[in-house]
Amino acid sequence: MDFDRKILDLTELPEGLHELLLALCTVGRDLSLTIAQGSLAAELGATIGGTSHGDEQKALDVMADEAFADMLKSAGVRWYASEEREDVQELDPTGPYALAIDPLDGSSNIDVNVSIGTIFSVFPAKEDGEASFLRPAREQIAAGYLIYGPQTALMLTVGAGVRLYILDPKSRTFKLANGNVRIPEHSTEFAINASNYRHWSKPIRAYIDDCLAGSEGPREKNFNMRWVASLVAETHRIMSRGGLFLYPSDDREGYRRGRLRMIYECAPIALLVEQAGGKATTGTAAILSQQADTLHARTPFVFGSTEKVERVAAYHDLPEKEVSALFGTRGLFRA
Repeated sequence: MDFDRKILDLTELPEGLHELLLALCTVGRDLSLTIAQGSLAAELGATIGGTSHGDEQKALDVMADEAFADMLKSAGVRWYASEEREDVQELDPTGPYALAIDPLDGSSNIDVNVSIGTIFSVFPAKEDGEASFLRPAREQIAAGYLIYGPQTALMLTVGAGVRLYILDPKSRTFKLANGNVRIPEHSTEFAINASNYRHWSKPIRAYIDDCLAGSEGPREKNFNMRWVASLVAETHRIMSRGGLFLYPSDDREGYRRGRLRMIYECAPIALLVEQAGGKATTGTAAILSQQADTLHARTPFVFGSTEKVERVAAYHDLPEKEVSALFGTRGLFRA
């Protein structure tokens, strides 16, 4: 497959990454059209199987994965690691890059017309495929996401700030809309799946309780809660208007090390967030200082405006006795 060399303004982007970025944008543009057609194109949200690490696979998951893998063969990518594949694939033995990708993030929302996306991360390739990805997240040289919604957009960092490109529906090219994206510091929004409240640790429950207490509580302001169940959509909102996202570990089987994937989701989002002036942690430690021990390793994830992320960490630093006292007096279901 050939990619469109006019699809993206490559000005000020590292020359070595040009082919890779053009390939990603070409597939993203085609996917956006398929997604816009919905069930007129195919049963995109149909479950067609499952991964070895326990997730359902939708038709669009597999379609997107195959399209990216095919296009990236001629884009300088030696190693290809996908959330949809169990193992690393070698695409080009001479390629200098290793690319990790969640080809279709938010697939539970395919059939309900909610924004979904593609998340990607780029490392320098090593001789060993797995070793190219099982390394500190701070060694990424580029990261970004494509979001397919009312607008199709690319949010991109190459380690020197964050750039936002929007797909022009007339020219079908990505045009630079903001060359210096910064996460607003002041926001009264947080995103978390409150149905899991009973499973959270005491510091997370205490933090959320204080937000829910509103202007009469210790935070002395009213907050709004958001939850889209699409990481790309949640991230795009925070990149645009600030706030906080939390997907903590909890005491359920399969969630004790968090739920989101370090390599395919958390590491690239963390690099974007920090390059835009925000913070991204496990709740206590910086994501970019972490290193996955397996390709599909999971991690707790808290990111957004710096002050809010730091406040979550402060709740974890409180002595157990003090957190228990806070939780006992300000529980979610107490008057």
